[in-house]
Amino acid sequence: MRQMRRADAAFGDSSPALHVVTRAVMLICLFALPLRGQDVLTYHNDNARTGQNLNETTLTPANVNSSQFGELFQLSVDGKVDAQPLYASSVAIPGQGTPNVLYVATENDSVYAFNANNGAQLWQVSLIGPGETTSDNHGCTQITPEIGITSTPVIDRTSGPNGAIYVVGMTKDASSAYHQWLHALDMTTGAELFGGPTEVQASYPGTGANTNGTNVIFDPGQYAERAGLLLLNHVIYTSWTSHCDFTPYTGWIIAYSESTLSQVNVLNLTPNGSDGSIWMSGGGLAADSAGNIYPLMANGTFDTTLNSSGFPSQGDYGNAMVKISTANGGLAVADYFTMSSTVAESDADEDLGSGGVLILPNMTDASGVSHQLAVGAGKDQALYLADCNNMGKFNPSADNIYQELPGALPGGIYGMPAYFNGLLYYGPVGSNLMAFQFSNALLQLPPVSSTATIFAYPGATPSISANGTSNGIVWATENTSPAVLHAYAANNLSNELYNTNQAGTRDQFGTGNKFITPTIANGEVFVGTTSGVGVFGLLGSVSDFVLSVNGGNPTSATVSPGQTAQYSLSVSAEGGFNQAVSFTCTGAPTGATCTVSPASTAPSGSSAITLAVSVATTSVGTPGWRGFGPIGGRMVMGIIGALVALAFAFMSIAKRDRQRAYAALAAFGLAVAMGTAACGGSTPMSGANSGTPAGTYNLTVTGTSTSGTTTLTHSVTLQLIVS
Repeated sequence: MRQMRRADAAFGDSSPALHVVTRAVMLICLFALPLRGQDVLTYHNDNARTGQNLNETTLTPANVNSSQFGELFQLSVDGKVDAQPLYASSVAIPGQGTPNVLYVATENDSVYAFNANNGAQLWQVSLIGPGETTSDNHGCTQITPEIGITSTPVIDRTSGPNGAIYVVGMTKDASSAYHQWLHALDMTTGAELFGGPTEVQASYPGTGANTNGTNVIFDPGQYAERAGLLLLNHVIYTSWTSHCDFTPYTGWIIAYSESTLSQVNVLNLTPNGSDGSIWMSGGGLAADSAGNIYPLMANGTFDTTLNSSGFPSQGDYGNAMVKISTANGGLAVADYFTMSSTVAESDADEDLGSGGVLILPNMTDASGVSHQLAVGAGKDQALYLADCNNMGKFNPSADNIYQELPGALPGGIYGMPAYFNGLLYYGPVGSNLMAFQFSNALLQLPPVSSTATIFAYPGATPSISANGTSNGIVWATENTSPAVLHAYAANNLSNELYNTNQAGTRDQFGTGNKFITPTIANGEVFVGTTSGVGVFGLLGSVSDFVLSVNGGNPTSATVSPGQTAQYSLSVSAEGGFNQAVSFTCTGAPTGATCTVSPASTAPSGSSAITLAVSVATTSVGTPGWRGFGPIGGRMVMGIIGALVALAFAFMSIAKRDRQRAYAALAAFGLAVAMGTAACGGSTPMSGANSGTPAGTYNLTVTGTSTSGTTTLTHSVTLQLIVS
């Protein structure tokens, strides 16, 4: 099924309270990565990990139902999709125009780029080096049967020549040695950038697990990169977990320059102890607007002996919510919180590490005091709300934290929350998806709404789509076979708008995959599975046209001045498109003319229309009289007549025959006048025509279709080389 969606739909408006609007605006301004269109470039949409896309104008509670909304198509890939699919709008793909692109990473160490609107594969690259394979599962079924790319990549559209996607992949060589590689791939081609990949290696002062007596050593075979990558101030932050609880391992954060892939910093959070990894059920390291980083640490060593500042004496932060400063290019613990029973919880494997941190917008309490808050939860069923400027540290007698709600999340958390419009959404294991209301900077109990659906392990990680503060929809996936995608009204989770079982088997899209997070952008919803991605949107609506280079035809042509370069493009309709498309060609060099034939056409149905693009160059010309060009008959006769008259005049002068001499000179003048007239007047000679200059030129062929107030535009870039 390939029914396409239309990117315009009517939507309502609302008049929320001013403080709600202010919160939403602050959250976008402070925490969102730079976006273009409805880009989703990092895990859960932004570095605060809110999970919200507030620019969705197509999907509304009115049209997300089984009659109007459903599966459009499925994307097949070569392995499990554990990473959240990422989305970039209007990417200039060589020979493919500027499609919206979905990037999908697999456990088979592959990265794919798909046209998000029609499912066409744009490129695929394998991160497996010569003589390597993906890693085995190390006897641990948490990531199985193979380990390749597990964590969600991150994209910077301003990095490199065309933007870069940063990915960590694990491999195994012929000697059974394991490797972790950081790659930077060109967004438009998948090519490696910045001399990559870089192998992840590290050491840190300490005598903890896997120490050499002075430093703990990062052993790539003992770790997996599960948590999503963080891009913060041009630095890529990686964080590492174990395979099950197989020792030795400790808690690493390793940082790299995004422009060189060189290592710039290392921090170990259990350097003199053991365990304390960072996995967060695939959630990404969160960051606030001041550049502080927040992980939730898994079970591991925590030093209950504190120094004079209240920090663990040996620097071990197992089972804690940690605030890490990146000031002055460093990595240092600035604050933390852990519960009074932290050691007992670690020993019982009831730690915080299965959840992630979400940074909330600033909130004002009943006394008018503003707070920057961070929320987190793990396996112990409690919900923790910390003040980022005073997290609470450790007290053996009581928990010193801004707000704690014991038992609020029955079943515990193995995923991330989401935030929208003053509501916090959590999906515990074996429980309902719940919405908690904030009031005066405090969470209220009981939840204001919950779903009828019970989400089995690992619960649900919700995502939000909305148009500002209106038309909010909460999306969540059941990890079942087949998987089930649900959509709920954000202001009332008991109002289920849609699920993929409502239309029988029509919308079933594959086997569920734990920890997967739905991605919503430009009227489409993307959900990873064990073998691909299900793509959902509005059914049966008019879509778009596709402009691309005809398969097998080159995008570059080399000619000499005076020759004509030829290219072959095609235009086709998708989703019932049948409007006229006109074409222009720009970028031709001096002395060259670019034409597209036909200049306008109306694609429809399933057949593509071929377009011929011709670039006529000019050769070097010969000098001539301006306005005349090549010498013609009148000019030749004038010159011959002038020479004869001049010769006759000299002969007459020699014979002292003045009358004949005067007559001859008059004839000479007349002949000169005739020759000059033939040249277009008495103008000087011009230089030679220089022709089309040698060089390499980028041509842009653009197709434009306008219907009413809707204008669709797509482009293809071609290369002209004049030798």
